[in-house]
Amino acid sequence: MPVRLDTGEWRDRGSIGAGPLDAVASAVLVLVCPDRDPADRTAQAEVVLIERVDRGGHHSGEISFPGGRAEPREDPTTTALREAAEEVGLDPRGAGVRVIGELAPFWIPVSNFRVHPVLAVAGRQPLLDPSADEVASIVHAPVDAFLPDAPIEVVETTVRGMALRYGAYPIAGHRVWGATARVLGQLGALLG
Repeated sequence: MPVRLDTGEWRDRGSIGAGPLDAVASAVLVLVCPDRDPADRTAQAEVVLIERVDRGGHHSGEISFPGGRAEPREDPTTTALREAAEEVGLDPRGAGVRVIGELAPFWIPVSNFRVHPVLAVAGRQPLLDPSADEVASIVHAPVDAFLPDAPIEVVETTVRGMALRYGAYPIAGHRVWGATARVLGQLGALLG
């Protein structure tokens, strides 16, 4: 959890749980797939992440899972799969995607989203095509990058005018932190 350097308080003190009744329902797809090089005998499973296009708002330019706001009467699985299709062109049938279930939902106070992480496994490496409007790049995170003994960098920086200290997973030249790191840590604990 990020800590404010000026006060020492946790930045998102209330972020565990569903959040307020007016929180925006959303879902993300935590997709575990085979490595992109099936001939590599040292290959391992990886998780698909995205680098969001930087528009200057909350979560812009951050590393996250494909996902977003739920449409009316959508369940989390439908939302996560729809958003993944829109953002990275995921074809669930073509990749042999099987939904396993949900990880613990949580609330993000800064954007007032109640996030439901949907865990799925792909039987084959999916062919992905990022939406230029939403995704700057696709990031393939090897599973061992967030298992319980994985390295975590301590980062001190200013985010939107607030001095913060937080832990981040170093993945593919990026620092993955916040809600995405929380979900990866939860998945890593399950796999570990």
